[in-house]
Amino acid sequence: MVKPRRILAIVPSYNEEKSIAHVIGSIKNSDPSIDILVVNDGSTDNTGSVAKSTGEAFIVNLPCNIGIGGAVQAGFKYASRNGYDVAFQFDGDGQHLASEIKALLEPIFKNDADVTIGSRFSAKTAGFQSTLLRRGGIKIFELLNSLLIKQKITDNTSGFRAYRRKAIHFLANHYPSDYPEPEAVLLLGRNGFRLKEVSVCMQQRKEGKSSITGMKSGYYMIKVLLAVLVSALRTRIG
Repeated sequence: MVKPRRILAIVPSYNEEKSIAHVIGSIKNSDPSIDILVVNDGSTDNTGSVAKSTGEAFIVNLPCNIGIGGAVQAGFKYASRNGYDVAFQFDGDGQHLASEIKALLEPIFKNDADVTIGSRFSAKTAGFQSTLLRRGGIKIFELLNSLLIKQKITDNTSGFRAYRRKAIHFLANHYPSDYPEPEAVLLLGRNGFRLKEVSVCMQQRKEGKSSITGMKSGYYMIKVLLAVLVSALRTRIG
């Protein structure tokens, strides 16, 4: 008899009280066996209490806002310490579709990859694909990271990702804190993990707004590029 896999959804959330209950419900509806961990990143609204009221998620309430990198790493530490076989990231703002979880996990279950990344750009989709400026920056990340790790990754900023146990343990200790998504691609690729993209659709966030808009997008992309270049100079971990 094959032992069932234990799967954890890591949902980093900051001021998502209007969307978090829907996100939790959509994940549970897609697969009731999936455990859900909401990492409430020091929200100033009722994100934590709304998530708790669903009765369908574990909640970690961080005492202050430490950023997406720290929030996701808290999820990896939880997954590692509690023996989960697979974990996946799923944003608390409603952009990711629970109907895509099965496709994201399939290469992990088949042992075709250690990490899968839900990509808006690996195939033409009708979903939300962000602004032209941000897509331009994402293209630059594609070219740079593909050159550095010898694997083509088209959506380096995607926060919809799944991980095998070995990758969970690694990132529990080494997840980047500043600009985690593109830096993590570089870190994983340079440390021998097999990465695979899965074409997915995403939708525009249902409530609230991104903190990276307008000219901030360009500034953000420049800072991330510098962070990735600095990361590329570091030696291989382990």
